[in-house]
Amino acid sequence: MSVKTVISPGCKVTLHFSLTLPMGEVIDSNFAAEPATFKLGDGSMLPGFEAQLMGLTAGAVTEVTLSPEQAFGEVNPANVHRITKKKFNLFLEDEYASLETGTVVSFKNPAGFDLPGVVKEKTDSSVTVDFNHPLAGKDIVFKAEILAVLPGSTDRLEVKL
Repeated sequence: MSVKTVISPGCKVTLHFSLTLPMGEVIDSNFAAEPATFKLGDGSMLPGFEAQLMGLTAGAVTEVTLSPEQAFGEVNPANVHRITKKKFNLFLEDEYASLETGTVVSFKNPAGFDLPGVVKEKTDSSVTVDFNHPLAGKDIVFKAEILAVLPGSTDRLEVKL
């Protein structure tokens, strides 16, 4: 009789998963594709999603609705910025005239990484850009089917027939 490995920090987990909004709109899913494999705690998955996997074993299926705090966070008003047209044109080479509400724009942060934002409003003199995650403030339905769990110290599994 074999003992199933229980998901715990450092374990290697292979799974199918989906993220949907409560009304059923699919955000992301790999159920029709190759499963994902990651090490629990390596940053591949948000902590709120990982917490739902703790204690599960291969063969388990879980589905839970996560609050914004457990998923992509609450909307932070401090992440919404009004940028004057003059400054906006200094940051981006895009034509100001072509911007529309809903356009995703990307700025470089001080470390040189891309920081995407969504245009929320545009006037003749400024543009309002929201740098919150697009799913911030939303409940997320997380579903996972655990296919395999290996202890963290296992690099590979050899099956003898």
